[in-house]
Amino acid sequence: MPRIALTREVSESIARCELTHLEREPIDVGRARAQHAAYESALRTLGCRVERVEPAPDDLDSVFIEDTAVVFPELAIITRPGALSRRGETAAVAQTLAPYRRNVNIQSPGTLDGGDVLVASRTVFVGQSARTNARGIEQIRQVASPLGYTVIGIRVTGCLHLKSAVTEVAEGTLLLQPRWVDPAPFDGFDTIEVDSDDLYGANALRIGSRVIYPTAFPKTAARLAAHGISLHLVEADELAKAEGAVTCCCLMFEA
Repeated sequence: MPRIALTREVSESIARCELTHLEREPIDVGRARAQHAAYESALRTLGCRVERVEPAPDDLDSVFIEDTAVVFPELAIITRPGALSRRGETAAVAQTLAPYRRNVNIQSPGTLDGGDVLVASRTVFVGQSARTNARGIEQIRQVASPLGYTVIGIRVTGCLHLKSAVTEVAEGTLLLQPRWVDPAPFDGFDTIEVDSDDLYGANALRIGSRVIYPTAFPKTAARLAAHGISLHLVEADELAKAEGAVTCCCLMFEA
């Protein structure tokens, strides 16, 4: 089955994006768009069919499409983002997903950002963060548990989303920033800790046997390579100023 990656263009007004843990600094929109285009090219190189959802110029964070849905083989959960300014992003994504999956919506008062959801085989780790609350976690549990998934809520501190702190880089292997999340819930997995110099280095995008990873964290990249992880390096530092990372910029699933 083809692997599809939904993406969305960088808003002209991304410099006014939501920020939680970073100080605001100027964002070069042209450079951000060039990096995003190179990222889409990397997705294609690694076998994805890239489909762009219609632009949303008034939704400043819309390039971070991962937060709008969680796609399982059985269905798609349309999120209710924790930031009020982002809730308008979900409608077009839900419409795009409808031909591929049955959609289920997170309901108020629950909030859920896709960046807080890490699916590793049949285990679904969900971060309780500034953007995802306990009601959102319970709703994803109610949907996913009957399908045979184990849903585990995890407290996230010091970073925006769970996937800022942990991502899957190979089957059964996780890349981890222990400053932001307790490693204990991941005891059943092999873990690789980020280098102490790479504070934001735990976000990586696995596509089959390859991993898209930012050039900004060479020490952690070396650790991953030493563990036999095959990397496809991309520049992502401009979007990182908006608290974005490589998982954030696509919504990936098999058709």
